[in-house]
Amino acid sequence: MRRAALALAVLGLMAATVVVRASGPKTEVVQFPGGAGTVSGYLAVPEKPGRYPGVVVIHEWWGLTDWVKGETDKLADLGYVALAVDLYRGKVTNDPEEAHELMRGLPEDRAVADLKGAFNYLSTRQDVEHDRIASLGWCMGGGYSLQLAMHEPRLAACVVNYGALPTDPSDLGQIFAPVLGNFGGLDRGITPDDVHDFQKAMDGMHRSVDIKIYDDAGHAFENPTNKTGYRPEDASDAWTRTVAFLNKRLKQ
Repeated sequence: MRRAALALAVLGLMAATVVVRASGPKTEVVQFPGGAGTVSGYLAVPEKPGRYPGVVVIHEWWGLTDWVKGETDKLADLGYVALAVDLYRGKVTNDPEEAHELMRGLPEDRAVADLKGAFNYLSTRQDVEHDRIASLGWCMGGGYSLQLAMHEPRLAACVVNYGALPTDPSDLGQIFAPVLGNFGGLDRGITPDDVHDFQKAMDGMHRSVDIKIYDDAGHAFENPTNKTGYRPEDASDAWTRTVAFLNKRLKQ
C-alpha cells in the first residue's frame, strides 16, 4: 500500500513537472516587409495576453540559430514581445568560414532595412507598446543593434554584446537611445581601446551609455556553443545587466 502511494506521488510530481514545462511563450514564424522583399522572423510572445514592450533580437554571424531562438524565448518569459530577425533568409551554419562569407555577403543597407521592418512590425502589433521597443544583438548582431539605433530614432534602448562600434562622430550623433554594452577584455576584434574610445565619444555627446568589459573573456563569451571561449559567470552577469537595463528603460 505504501509503495502504491509512493508510486502515485512520483507520478503526480512527474505530471506537475510536465505541466510546468508545457507552459511558456507562444512562438511562431512571422513575415514582414524588409529591405528586399519579405523578411522572416522568429516571434516569441508572453503566455498571458496583454500589452508588452518589444525587443528586436539580432543574431550572430552564424544565422538564426537555436541558441538565439532560446534567448528570444527567455525575453518573452520576462514580459517582452521579442522578434528575432532572419537576416540570412534561412541560412544557418556552424562553420566559421561559411559564417564569415555569409556576413560578408550581407548588404549593410538591406540588413538595416530588415531591422527597421522588424521595428515597424512590432510597433503595429496590438500587444506591443509601440513607444517601448529596444534592440539586442550579439557579435555581428551587436553591431547591427547600434546600426538600428542610428537609423531608427524611435528606438527606446539598445543592447550591444561585443559588436562592432561606430567611430564617425556623425554616426555616433545619430544614436539617441540609451546603450548597454558588454565586451570581452581579451577580444582581438573589438578591443578594450575601441570600447573606451566609444564610451569617451558618447560621453562627450552626453549620451546614456553603460559599458562593462569582462577582463577574462574574449569574443562571443556569452554563447555556450563557443566551446573554448564561453564564460558562464560572465555570461550570467551580462544577462543580468541586460534584463535590468531593459526593465529600467522599457518598463518603468
